[in-house]
Amino acid sequence: MANTARLLVATLGLSAAGFVGYVGHEGWSQTAVPPIRGDVPTYGFGTTRGPDGKPLKGGETITPPRAVTLALRDVRAHEGALKKCLTGVLLYQHEFDAFMSTELNTGAVCASSIPGKLRAGNYTAACGAILSFNKFCTAKKVNGKCPAGALKELPGLTERRKREYKTCMGDA
Repeated sequence: MANTARLLVATLGLSAAGFVGYVGHEGWSQTAVPPIRGDVPTYGFGTTRGPDGKPLKGGETITPPRAVTLALRDVRAHEGALKKCLTGVLLYQHEFDAFMSTELNTGAVCASSIPGKLRAGNYTAACGAILSFNKFCTAKKVNGKCPAGALKELPGLTERRKREYKTCMGDA
């Protein structure tokens, strides 16, 4: 990818290519169902909340145009969170797109090691940290933490993270 200079995160937004990549990773579901056992229901392109902002209940349905609208709502919310925790950080567009895809799927980029790595200028390590988001807690969390032995690597998440990593590194 041809980039001349990194830009302040505050000036970036998810690109069209980043949005297409994100919805492609999420896939499509007209009906709200947990994507994996133990997860919360999602529909559309991975949306977990309905038009009213409330968590989805299994069986709710959505149309493709409404799903795009809700996906864009989710993007705006997560862009705001990412911009806040990455204040002053410089990124290429493809790096921002990769971190946004991971953030949209996990909601955990800001609580990870990524912001610190970026502030230290260690872009390769920050991109590499995306690869660690490939696990899912298969048991009910206790005090917000996954019980010992219940955090499992999921092959689908591993493949998604590899693609996001490649995007982050400019190889996609």
